[in-house]
Amino acid sequence: MKRDLIQATAILICSFLHPAIAQDKHHYQTDFSKEEFAERRMKIMEAIGNNAIAVIQGASGIPGFSVFRQANTFYYLTGLESPHAYLLINGKNRQTTVYLPHRDEGMEQNQGKVLSAEDADLVKQLTGVDHVRGIEFLSANLIGTGLIRPPAPLLYTELSPAEIGNDSRDELLSSQARSAADPWDGQASREALFVHKLTERFPQFEIRDLSPILDSMRLIKSTSEIAVIRKATQIAGLGIIEAMKSTQPGIYEYQLDAAAKYIFYLHGSRGDGYPSIIGGGTNAYMGHYFHKTDKLVDGDLVIMDYAPDYKNYTSDVTRIWPVNGKFNSEQKELYNFIIAYRDALFKYIKPGVTDKEVLDQAAADMKQYLVGKKFAKPAHLKAVEEGVKFRGHFQHPVGMAVHDVGQVHGVKLKAGMVFTIDPMIWIHEERLYVRIEDVALVTETGVENLSAFVPTRIEDVERTINEKGLIEFRPPVEMPLKKQN
Repeated sequence: MKRDLIQATAILICSFLHPAIAQDKHHYQTDFSKEEFAERRMKIMEAIGNNAIAVIQGASGIPGFSVFRQANTFYYLTGLESPHAYLLINGKNRQTTVYLPHRDEGMEQNQGKVLSAEDADLVKQLTGVDHVRGIEFLSANLIGTGLIRPPAPLLYTELSPAEIGNDSRDELLSSQARSAADPWDGQASREALFVHKLTERFPQFEIRDLSPILDSMRLIKSTSEIAVIRKATQIAGLGIIEAMKSTQPGIYEYQLDAAAKYIFYLHGSRGDGYPSIIGGGTNAYMGHYFHKTDKLVDGDLVIMDYAPDYKNYTSDVTRIWPVNGKFNSEQKELYNFIIAYRDALFKYIKPGVTDKEVLDQAAADMKQYLVGKKFAKPAHLKAVEEGVKFRGHFQHPVGMAVHDVGQVHGVKLKAGMVFTIDPMIWIHEERLYVRIEDVALVTETGVENLSAFVPTRIEDVERTINEKGLIEFRPPVEMPLKKQN
């Protein structure tokens, strides 16, 4: 009896201690060193000068049961994933301060430890910042940067919309425009409200846009970033390969999405880098077709454009393949043109050249490719001839967002740039769209295709489709489910 009492007491003590132990286990990224974060913040100091400060907002809290995701630039500079955080980079005294909310014990009991102002020593150790304070100190610290003894420093902050989750700036700006056009909505962006509050409370500051500085920094990826993007690309490719294997007439577009998602989560992704684009037949003609509700039809092609949200980075890989597992002769003619164009574009990518030079040289190669080539229909020949002239095959940067920030058009390419090569053609008469997309990394001596392992040669694609996929091993069950006896 005494022994049982001792055991029961021990269990009771452990049950009380367990929540406290769980709270002490903090979450923080392991992909980037505090020295790399410090170097990024130092670049901002150098860019804004010694009579300026920069203030960066983290993402606000998420309502309901959604999982918090930090804003890209705040994560880029700190690695912290606490909501309602702020970062002050002071070019005058060359110091950095993070402002965090105070501990919310109720939230931590439900979600686990969230780094807060009470964890100042730990946060400094993890991120390399100089100071950690509660949010309530931000106003006083802004006054202390030069308002008591003018002149006030310039104040830099982001004017572009913050990317959070699978957001990209181009889509966010379009959304803001649609909101502004709605007389029943039309609310200002979070960035505009922040600038308004800064100006209202501290009119001495002259506000400058920090976004261009951050954009130029994020354009050139570090060795650590490339490693994460490489892994994101590998996961994206494995997801598309699994979808290829699962393809057959009669399955739904959304079932290919499910097969890829399984691979994404299996390899540690937190979700989508962007909503999957999966379109069979004429659905592919819509560049960003997200509905995924139709059955795949024998004889059609299906396109899939998809990548994960992996450790706050993503990729952008696209493949197109025949639903029945065999390209017909017309499909082969068009598809081979796309593959040849992809190869021609990669041939000329290297440091020091511009996108225009790459496109011009690749187009010259493709004109030669078409000499003597026959196509089944005049519309197909017209489509490939227009494809040679089209300038959109050299696409957009990729990184923390699928349409990442930074400029790859009209500038000389540099080692560390990551962007997509996306050859495409339209046959408007048939509402047919054919394209693939690969991820290019500019190296010191040339270029690497990070998604080259995802099948593109006709024989490789057909062989992959004919392998058994996840949906064949685990087909959907019939619903409604029957009652068990």
